[in-house]
Amino acid sequence: MAKDMTLLWGSGSPPCWRVMIALEEKNLKGYNQKLLSFEKMEHKSAEVMAMNPRGQLPTFKHGDNILNESYAACMYLESQFKNQGNKLIPDCPKEQAKMYQRMFEAQNLNEKMANVIYYNWKVPEGERHDSAVKRNREALTAELKLWEGYLEKCQCLAGTTFSLADVTTFPSLAYVFRFGLCPERYPKLAAYYNCLKERPSIKATWPPTWLQNPQGQDLLKDI
Repeated sequence: MAKDMTLLWGSGSPPCWRVMIALEEKNLKGYNQKLLSFEKMEHKSAEVMAMNPRGQLPTFKHGDNILNESYAACMYLESQFKNQGNKLIPDCPKEQAKMYQRMFEAQNLNEKMANVIYYNWKVPEGERHDSAVKRNREALTAELKLWEGYLEKCQCLAGTTFSLADVTTFPSLAYVFRFGLCPERYPKLAAYYNCLKERPSIKATWPPTWLQNPQGQDLLKDI
């Protein structure tokens, strides 16, 4: 079954990591995969562009079905293989509602995280402003405080059970800790991160570049 699947991915990319975690959770092993280098611009190769005209990773194919949006791929995998591996959508309406809310709400976190981490890369030097940097960092701080609050009363983002909300959001939270987020300032987020990073699906898909270089950066140490 998994032999009909192909994943083109890049190490350390939260969107790629989401799909890989979902594949592990659904016990879909042995799929075709190819690790590409962002630094070498391999995500713009003819191989990728043939499947994803946006030239982005991940690029995922199952049979004739192509899904290049990580959220879509994760939802597709749960839908197509709901009776295989771990169940990722709760039956309880309350937990299911919270799962969908947190899952899509996390796109705010992704955007605000990127606005800080990639500011110098996205904004030409002549258009950069200290006021914009300050505003972006304040927005990320406010966003992280929201997520810290969400974890006050639950172990996982939708309650007590690991779900698609965790599949899609954990890689982004791991990313901010990789970039130096202070665990003491966000103890609930740190506890969540430290707990889930030991989950088999997450350990099995940990970014190889992070394993090779465990030391991250300190860009977010003051957030």
